[in-house]
Amino acid sequence: MPELPEMETYKLLLQQKIVGQSITDVVINREKSINMPTDDFSRSVVNQKIEAIDRRAKYLIFKLQNGSCLLLHLMLGGWMFYGKDEDKPDRTVQVQLTFGDHHLYFIGLRLGYLHLLSLEMLDKELQNMGPEPLDPNFSLDTFKSAMKGRRSGLKTTLINQECIAGIGNRYSDEILWHAQLLPESKIHQLDHDQIVRLYDSIRFILQLAIQNGGYMSESLFQGDKKTGGYINVMYVHGREGKPCKRCDSSIVKVEISSRKTYLCKNCQH
Repeated sequence: MPELPEMETYKLLLQQKIVGQSITDVVINREKSINMPTDDFSRSVVNQKIEAIDRRAKYLIFKLQNGSCLLLHLMLGGWMFYGKDEDKPDRTVQVQLTFGDHHLYFIGLRLGYLHLLSLEMLDKELQNMGPEPLDPNFSLDTFKSAMKGRRSGLKTTLINQECIAGIGNRYSDEILWHAQLLPESKIHQLDHDQIVRLYDSIRFILQLAIQNGGYMSESLFQGDKKTGGYINVMYVHGREGKPCKRCDSSIVKVEISSRKTYLCKNCQH
């Protein structure tokens, strides 16, 4: 599932492509991917200019000139591609937004969705999200407040969207490896230095992942050299049996709360 760095990468790249452009057509091949009848959705979206693109947690928000917005959650297996007809991937497209001779294809939305919402509806949808870990206001004290009173394991805490927004299964592994902490350790049992280390690792890993374009395996457009670069940087997730990049011990895979979790048992404590 795309996490904060992947959606931030999409945001930054799409800002260059479609902000200021008007949607000239809409194709809906799967009505369950939207939140209203197809005709109503198309009528409300066609001829609307994309005024801005924002991100909140794992969501992308396309702000339209009429004050409404499109809220995208890709969920498991979802991705996007931007290009002309001849560039379209040979994949099933659930939703397509057209901008003149270019199209933004939404692919793999079996669980994901693109919903048209008012700003009030958007606020309600996102009201339970935790703080953004890369926000300038996300200080160490803010982090401590988010952790206060929690007694769950570190991995479970990190992927809780009401605790911190945008971190999922993959980056929780990367963060905990970088912080040299075991995913099963309890958040309330960490000492001050460990809390500081975890806070620093959250910000470091997420910033590193964004700089390298996240881990999406599919490019956003022809010639896209940014998307997916973090695949080559990955420290631990998906590297079962490979040597730890810090101590050379073998990376192991375990299951925590029904999630595949990767770690180094030698240098994570």
